[in-house]
Amino acid sequence: MRTRDIALFSMQAASASRGRTSLMLLAMAIGVSSVILLISLGDSARRYVIDQFASLGTNLLIVIPGRSETTGGPPPLLGETPRDLTLDDAIALKQSTAVRRVAPIIAGSAPVSVKQLEREMIVLGSSADLFEVRRLTMGQGSFLPPGDLDRGGNICVIGSKGRKELFGNKQALGKWVRIGDRRFRVIGVLADTGVSLGEDMGEVVIIPVATAQSLFNRVSLFRIVVEAINEDAIGRAKKAILSIIKARHEGEDDITVITQDAVLATFDRIFRALTLTVGGIAAISLVVAGIMIMNIMLVSISSRRSEIGLLKALGAPQSQIMGLFLTESALLSIAGALLGFILAFGAMEVLAGFFPEYSLALAPWSPVIATGLALATGIIFGVLPALRAAKLEPALALSRR
Repeated sequence: MRTRDIALFSMQAASASRGRTSLMLLAMAIGVSSVILLISLGDSARRYVIDQFASLGTNLLIVIPGRSETTGGPPPLLGETPRDLTLDDAIALKQSTAVRRVAPIIAGSAPVSVKQLEREMIVLGSSADLFEVRRLTMGQGSFLPPGDLDRGGNICVIGSKGRKELFGNKQALGKWVRIGDRRFRVIGVLADTGVSLGEDMGEVVIIPVATAQSLFNRVSLFRIVVEAINEDAIGRAKKAILSIIKARHEGEDDITVITQDAVLATFDRIFRALTLTVGGIAAISLVVAGIMIMNIMLVSISSRRSEIGLLKALGAPQSQIMGLFLTESALLSIAGALLGFILAFGAMEVLAGFFPEYSLALAPWSPVIATGLALATGIIFGVLPALRAAKLEPALALSRR
């Protein structure tokens, strides 16, 4: 028999029993759609996290007080540092030609009030460079002005949610707010950018870093965020930071420098592993579908004994009989995979409508993987029925014994 004849014969055999075929297609479609959906959801989560990190800024390095070291426990722990990060350390980092911007950060919380209205808010002390480093946008007014880091001022930039809760529909620019026991004039309101990696900039107040030191009675910095001049300069910037701080800290390696690309690479590996894991779990449903195909085809052999006997009586070899059944199994698997792709696409569109902020979409490679698994499953579980059909004796098959 020619390939075209085998394909037509298999299609006619599959369409002869619509109930049996529908069950096999449904089982395969559910398995394929499960694989595609779980892989796509994992891939969408990975892209969402990467996009969130990119929105924080690019080519970033975070300088943390404390040295990464192994202290005897299984994971590396953050060791104690003999010296805190200071404002002078941040200023010194600007010496490197690989560094574009430096934003020292002091973080704390304090009551922020306007007349009788008061709420606890996160207060960040930083510099004008934080605006570009953090990719902030202004809704009204202006950000902290550039100038010497060690010179403060009673000015602040307030988040959009804080402005709404403290001022309502009234104008906030130029007004005075009380942070702790000090008064600050509002010079700008941040645009509402929503929540990014669990951080809502709408609920913060930003003041000059030197003023924050005085407000919290603290000299040490919480972090120093550094932006390299470009992606290729990240390595040079990291070496320069370590070298400069070591020279200032009497030869002690007492800081940790985390690069943004290293964090992204770690998250990327984690989410890829999770995606493959949940995809593998979903593939179990394909095994169930394969077992169903095998059982139904084994049962169908009894109703097709005359057909098989006639083929063998006409001289069809065992290999050709096996080929007919394996082709039928493969065609059913492919048809089920196509139906599963349609189901997965529809389900993803529904989910994307409910959660538009996550940009849910089918992973472009998921249909290929799912279809390949479906085809392999159909062929593997179709081998036993094909062998049983091929080994039937022609006389006994024609006599339906």
